[in-house]
Amino acid sequence: MAQILNTAILQANLEWENIEQNRALFERKIRELPQETDLIILPEMFSTGFSMNAENLAEPDKGPTFKWMQKMALEKDSAVTGSLITSEKGHFYNRLYFVFPDGSSEKYDKRHTFTLAKEDETYAAGRERLIVNYKGWKICPLVCYDLRFPVWARNTEDYDLLIYVANWPAARVTAWDTLLKARAIENMSYCIGLNRVGRDGSELDYLGHSAVYDCLGKQISSSKEETEFTELVALNKQHLLDTRSQLKFLQDRDRFTVHLE
Repeated sequence: MAQILNTAILQANLEWENIEQNRALFERKIRELPQETDLIILPEMFSTGFSMNAENLAEPDKGPTFKWMQKMALEKDSAVTGSLITSEKGHFYNRLYFVFPDGSSEKYDKRHTFTLAKEDETYAAGRERLIVNYKGWKICPLVCYDLRFPVWARNTEDYDLLIYVANWPAARVTAWDTLLKARAIENMSYCIGLNRVGRDGSELDYLGHSAVYDCLGKQISSSKEETEFTELVALNKQHLLDTRSQLKFLQDRDRFTVHLE
């Protein structure tokens, strides 16, 4: 078990619907990371921006961009995660891949499609939450709008790390900041939010505000720029276990069942 999980957050300005250019951008950033990086986090739809043009941009499950993620994971001996536009069995998905250093993978389809942008009219909603076991850490990766739904994120599995990859617009960045901290506190888990910056093809602006919080809601990342940056943050498993042992709030959580429509 890795007591320390060295995690890289890559806040970037995505090129609208330009898969090749975005992959090249992140490849440069990933290759600049130190070799001891354990986990690399990329934004939501990191290869295209938050586009509804799925018919022209979707890749098949485990297609070229997934294979690029495998290449990066193998090269850096690190896990790589982020979401992209995929197609499978006649449906489009906003699909997050978690690619392990050996090239194996798991996937999560965004559960809460963003109706305000009519994402639900293009992309099918996922129906299963994913808990990844990696280096002795239990990780729950979710996508953007999922952040507004605390029941879906509720820590019923004693996971250690909650991740949100996002294209969260500037107009509602206060909600982003507030809810990330809340998810960390209520789930007694590390919580990472990785957002983009810049302007997309829909004329939406993004301020980033990517951040890492500990299980008491303290921000442990230091970068506050509203432009591109890369930061490596060390997550400490023993700190998490000690805090949970002292403050047994998760033991008092409600028991419930989620019914999917």
